[in-house]
This record gives sequence, structure tokens and C-alpha cells, in this order.
Amino acid sequence: MDVAGLQAALREQGIDAWLFYDHHGRDPLAYRVLGLPPPAHVTRRWYYLLPATGEPRKLVHRIEAARLDALPGGRQMYASWQELEAGLEAMLGGHTRIAMQYSPRNAIMYVSMVDAGTVELVRGWGKEVVSSADLIAQFEAVLTAEQMASHYAAQRAIDGILPLAWQWLRGELDAGRSVTEYTMQGWLVEALRAEDLVWEHPPNVSVNENSADSHYEPSAARARPIRNGDFLLVDIWGRQDWPGAVFYDITWTGAVGRAPSAREQAVFSAVRNGRDAAIALVQEAFQNKRPIAGWEPDAAARAVITAAGFGPAFTHRTGHNIAHEIHGAGAHLDDLETHDERLLLPGTCFSVEPGVYLESLGIRSEVNMITSAAEAVVTGRVQAELLRL
Repeated sequence: MDVAGLQAALREQGIDAWLFYDHHGRDPLAYRVLGLPPPAHVTRRWYYLLPATGEPRKLVHRIEAARLDALPGGRQMYASWQELEAGLEAMLGGHTRIAMQYSPRNAIMYVSMVDAGTVELVRGWGKEVVSSADLIAQFEAVLTAEQMASHYAAQRAIDGILPLAWQWLRGELDAGRSVTEYTMQGWLVEALRAEDLVWEHPPNVSVNENSADSHYEPSAARARPIRNGDFLLVDIWGRQDWPGAVFYDITWTGAVGRAPSAREQAVFSAVRNGRDAAIALVQEAFQNKRPIAGWEPDAAARAVITAAGFGPAFTHRTGHNIAHEIHGAGAHLDDLETHDERLLLPGTCFSVEPGVYLESLGIRSEVNMITSAAEAVVTGRVQAELLRL
């Protein structure tokens, strides 16, 4: 745990202290920020207070007194609920603005790990509870140079896999062999494995109306055949297999054995233009060193797609943070599901993936971006037109 870095961030944000709390492993963010191993058996509540200045303090139950021994700071123990409340009140003494894994109105639900009762307890002592969302992003989503390199390694591998996948599909169909969404998914899985990449879920391969389900997952039991004349969407992601390695996650679409229809072209153009509007806004902000929140590029993409007449069919956020988890702990590009006011920080990675989902098909175009102090760049190939597969 980087105590000095964490305390500097608290002072920069005008926060007196950061209160971490867990019971039964309900707050995985706390374990990651504090550098604790994942909880195996947490049956009693623990609290860890990191002040903006001074020594951290621990409050643990006597039965699990060693729970926070790996962390610096003085320890106080409790057994009864009265001792717990008295100990916690004393620990918070002298601090007014307290960061916790909390989000007002549950607006950023990804950080809402603390139960309402605990927030009520802390507020009852006259404390102002503020969200730790931006702190979490700073210490969970900002990537090291090694992590960025791992993203680019996955990018090179996956950008190489997709053209081979199109060739394989064309070869199978030309030879008269049966191909389903599930068998193509299996081919992609083996290609990822050959590149020493791993994944949280296997790639999404979907045709026709299945592509309108943004979280469709083919299976052996329900996979549809892929035939000439179909519309195909492939969403593929992977990362290297070591702690901290970062995902690459992209989506491409096209028509199988035919030219895309005028309707498909119109939808793709709206999606592509929305994607590019979001990219341009992020790049402009970083070039001009202007802080930009996650909701802003979503709003930019959504305005373009709405103007093209497809607004009601744009039913998900524009993008998500990417880190060791495919959906990381940093800001998402979202002004639909949430109004994400977290900032897009230098040194973070995220997807830009607007989509239009109609009854008969869905079209999504997904790229990834990485930011630095001076710029924001797209990290891989960018689909400019619908494919003819």
C-alpha cells in the first residue's frame, strides 16, 4: 500500500480521512487499494482509517484481531457493539470529511460497497461522508508502463486473429461445411489460447437478430448457424495471463457472402460517426488539458446517433473502463445507465463502443483508448466500413 501517495491524494481532494470497512468480503475494492489478500473468512467487522496526515488506525474484533496486521497503524480491539461504536467514534475524532465506498443516490453503483446503516452511523457523529469514487479510480485504474505494454501485446494478437477468423469462416462456408455461432466461438477461443491470452468469458459471436442482444452468449444448445446472407457481429477480448495484465476488447461487424444492405450501411454510419465523435471529444480534452468526465463522450456519441434517428435503439453506455478486469474500476463512458462524473484520468484505458440494436440486427463498433498527460490515442485497428465476409 502506498500510504504517502494515498495521503497526498486525500489532501489534494480536501478530504480528512478515508474510512475502509468490511464484513464477509463485501468490499473487494478495499482489499485491492490496501493491498490485502482476498478475504477468506471475515466473520467480524473491521475498520481501517487512513488520515490525510498522521498514522493510520485499525479497529478489529478480538476474535479476528490479526485481520489487519499487514497494514501500518495502531490497533484497537472491540468485542461488544458498544465497544465498536465507541471505538469507531474515537477513531474518527478530529476528522470531518470522510471518504467511504459510497455514492450519493447510488449514482455510481460500482463503488457503493458500504451499507446505509454504516453511513448513518458515521453521519450521526456529525461527519460528512463523501464518495471515494475518484480515489478508487486514481489507485485502481491508472496503469503502469508494464500494464500498458500488456494491453498493446493483447491488441497485436487479437488484431491479428480477426482477419484469420474471417478467412476461416469464408473457407468453411465455401467448402460446404456447417458453421454455427458456437463453433466459430470455439475457433476464436483456440486462437486466443494459441496467443497465450486468457479471458473472463469467451467471445461473443452472433448473427442476425442475436446481434441485437448486446450481451448474447452462444452455446452448443442454442447457437444459430452462420450462412451466406447473414449479418455477423464478433466481440472479442483477452489479456496476458499474469497479475495486472490489461485487456484488449473490440467489436467488428459485417455481412456474410454479400454486400451490406442500405439499411445496414445507414445504421453502421450512425454508429461509426457516434464512435468518432466520442473519440474526438476525448482527444480534444486531453490535448487541451481540460478535465473530462465519463458522461461527456457518451453524450457526444448519443447526440450523433439520436440525430441520425436511432437514439431509442442506443440502449447501453458508450464505453467502460478497462484494466486487469475487463470492466475496470475507473470512469465509464456513460450518461445513460449512470451520469458518470468520474474523470477520465491520464494513464487509463477504456472502450468506446456505441451501438444500435434493432429488432432484426445490432451494430456495435468498439475500439479501445489509452490516455496520457498529453494525449488520448486509439490503441488498435478501427473499422471504417462494414465488412463483406
